[in-house]
Amino acid sequence: MDPVPQSATPGTLYLVGTPIGNLADLTLRARGILATVDLIACEDTRHSLPLLQHHGIRKPLVSLHEHNEAGRSVQLLDDLRAGRSIAVISDAGMPLVSDPGQRLLHEIRRAGLPYEVIPGPSAPITALVGSGLPATSFFFGGFLPVKSGQRRRALENALAREETSVFFESPHRLLSTLTTLAELAPDRPVCVARELTKKFQEFHTAPASACLARFQARPPKGEITLVIAGTDLPRWMTREPLGTAEPPEGGPSR
Repeated sequence: MDPVPQSATPGTLYLVGTPIGNLADLTLRARGILATVDLIACEDTRHSLPLLQHHGIRKPLVSLHEHNEAGRSVQLLDDLRAGRSIAVISDAGMPLVSDPGQRLLHEIRRAGLPYEVIPGPSAPITALVGSGLPATSFFFGGFLPVKSGQRRRALENALAREETSVFFESPHRLLSTLTTLAELAPDRPVCVARELTKKFQEFHTAPASACLARFQARPPKGEITLVIAGTDLPRWMTREPLGTAEPPEGGPSR
């Protein structure tokens, strides 16, 4: 039996994960919430409208972004106290993860109002899993700094960590970032995860120097998540590939 989508409860805030590229990745539960709330707060209403239209959802929309979150939070708190249910979505993925909503949630919790998190797609997790790099523990650093000096320090810190590091990066700065990585640690495995869940999705995992050469030859396009291996590489990453060992003397290996 198919699961029954959840309906919204009056006076509740819902933080709803949305697709990071493929519109079909909206969960049944998320769709049920978005279809029954009284109001949807979007990072960019123009960006969210195609997703909502694709799933046949028609609800009043308001913007909620870094420039208006303080003032908009007051309005949304009043709406919740009046018994209206509200969903918060970002342009892609989970709200609050390098996206607006943290200030609003802080005020919701301080006011003692109910809220729920409706999980969904996440670019950092998708990139980490698809990279093939160690995923037992990892550090997520959000967007790499725009200023070159700060970005270099962030990369130096990533290269010094035992665990894998994950960052968002602009395609316009990726070559500069890869140049720094190739200079600091040319053999360190990195992955450029591009256009996740979309038609031209790519996971390019290679030593930093090889990754740089690849994207120098073919400049990157689209949204990018960068994954950098840590210093503590497991044995399975450093030994010979399975099935390539020489058979023992006296007959084939089993």
